[in-house]
Order: sequence, then structure tokens, then C-alpha cells
Amino acid sequence: MAAVENLSLIRRRKTKRINLGVVSIGGDSPIVVQSMTNTDTRDVESTITQIKKLEKAGCEIIRIAIPDKEAVLAIHAIKKKIGIPLVADIHFNYRLAIDAIKQGVDGIRINPGNISKDKIKKIVKVAKDRQVVIRIGINSGSLQKDLLLKYGSPTPDALVESALKNIELFEDQGFDLIKLSLKSSDVPGMIEAYRSIAVKTDYPLHLGVTEAGSLINAAIKSSLGIGTLLYEGIGDTIRISVTGNPLSEIPLAYGILRALGIRKIGPEIISCPTCGRCEIDLLRLTNKIEKALAGRKDYLKVALMGCVVNGPGEAADSDIGIAGARRQGILFKKGKVIKKIKEKDFEKVLLKEINLMLDERKIV
Repeated sequence: MAAVENLSLIRRRKTKRINLGVVSIGGDSPIVVQSMTNTDTRDVESTITQIKKLEKAGCEIIRIAIPDKEAVLAIHAIKKKIGIPLVADIHFNYRLAIDAIKQGVDGIRINPGNISKDKIKKIVKVAKDRQVVIRIGINSGSLQKDLLLKYGSPTPDALVESALKNIELFEDQGFDLIKLSLKSSDVPGMIEAYRSIAVKTDYPLHLGVTEAGSLINAAIKSSLGIGTLLYEGIGDTIRISVTGNPLSEIPLAYGILRALGIRKIGPEIISCPTCGRCEIDLLRLTNKIEKALAGRKDYLKVALMGCVVNGPGEAADSDIGIAGARRQGILFKKGKVIKKIKEKDFEKVLLKEINLMLDERKIV
């Protein structure tokens, strides 16, 4: 994957490094972007198709729901056709977790709040024998009953205590291929829970705001919750939970990582909000360029500016850009004007120049 990794001055929390299939998590590994399918796992063809689309968009770990035995039996066929690590999501039925491990998943995610300790021990034994990673998924919506009674609600302290108790349960069996998540739909509570667990253990942390809603709400909540923690050096994998098509999660995830300078991967498009000086259809141009560059892995900063006031000067650090005027504009690279072009040619010329720049990088 062509990318500029980990250029940020942010000092990351030191964690244990684990391997989930071909992907390294924690330690000095890049922060990993993951998602989850919303297809019926038993529909193997649809599930594979969606995973491949997510993979093309930049997804690096994929999770699938395993509601029953039929879904378990689909695992082998799915895993053969994809190129990223596969994680089985299990609720309630410990046998499904064990069977999923035996079917060859790279990891499983279980919620200790809906599986008894004795059954968790059985899952851990099989995972240990096969060296399969387990994500301990602490969730405010399904916390253990004793902790709900103790704290009165799924407070950050309750989530942390649940995580620590389960870590102890796993470690007592000699198992340490652990990843943790302490998800909540409450952003301040989610932040405090992760901050607290981060100083109490060195296991990798998966960040997410659960039940974040549709696209705009999910983007806002995730940027605040996940972004705050990443800025503090906390977090090793992330997922932006969006109601609807999981493909919309990937650009949001990389957008957060790019904005913090943590991972520069894929095109970064900056565009001005427009004002009375704008005399071109900037919204149309921005939408077209975003669509044309979607899924590209190479990092490139592209500026789309509505007028020369916000042109090469303010976007001088961009690799390439266009600043509009009346039905025409200028093409610039690194703040230097290259040539004038007509508005009708903006998209064609810009994409051609972008492809040439990326080809030149590969030659070098």
C-alpha cells in the first residue's frame, strides 16, 4: 500500500504487539483501519463481494457476524477469497466461537457480558491452542449484571473494571493474544474509559464509538472520540461505525488519521467553503474529483480553490491544485502556477496531471 506512515509528532502509547493474520497490531505498527460487513454471512457470494469492495477502499481487517452454525460453515469459503484478516463476531453462543476458530478465522470478538466465565475459558483454551487473537469487546450496552448493580450504569469505571477482570481471566489460562475495546455511544464516557484502561494495561486497543448513527453523526462522534484519543497517543486499530453501507466508514477513518498526521494514505482533498468571489462550480468539481480518486492508496494533497485569493498562496503546501476565476482557472503545483485552463477542462486536466505525478513517483 503506497503511503507515508506515522509522520505525526504524536507519541503513541507503548503496547504489546500481536499478529492478526498478516496484519501486525500494536507496538510500532501503523494504526489499522477495520470494518464489519452488513451482509448475511450465510450468503457467501454477497459477503465476499462486499469484503473485496472494502478491501479495495483500504479496509485492513474485516469482521463478520456469526449468528448460527450455517454462518460458521461459510467461514472457510469466505476466507479463501479475501486478502485481509477475518474476524468472527460472536454473541452468547460459545460453541460458535470455538467452531469459528476451528474454521480458520484469524481472530474472534466476544463480549464477556453475554457469555459465562466457564464458557469463556473453553473459548480461550481453543484460541490458545491455535494462536488465534481474541478481542475482548466491552460494551456499555451489554455489561455484566454485577457491574451494573455496583455502578448503577455502564460508567467508564464499570467498563474498565470489566476489561481488567476479563484480562485476568484470560491471563490465568496463559493467554495473551488480546486486543481490547471499551465502546460506548457516549463520547465523553468512551474517551474516559479508554484513557483509564490505557494506563492500566499494555494490550492493544481498538477504538470506536458504538451506535454512532448515520454518516454525519458518525463522522462527528468518531472524529471527537477516536480523534481525541489518537491525538493523545491511544489506540492501535479503529472502526468508524456508520449506519448503512460500511464502505462509507473507510474514507472517514483515513480522514481522521490524515488530519492528525498519523497515516498519510490516499488522496487528501482540500477545498474552500466558497464565498461571493467564487465564479466556478466548485462543489461539482470537488464531488467529481473525490469520486475519481476514491480508493486510491497513494498519498497526494489536492487543493480545489474557488478563487485566486484562496489559490496557490493558501494552498502552497498542496502537491497540486486548481484555483478558479470566471469560467477558467489556474493549475498550480507546490504553490507555483503552471498554466491557465478552461473550467470545462478542470477535471480532465487535473486528473491527467495527478496520474502523471503518481507515475513519476513510482519511477523514482
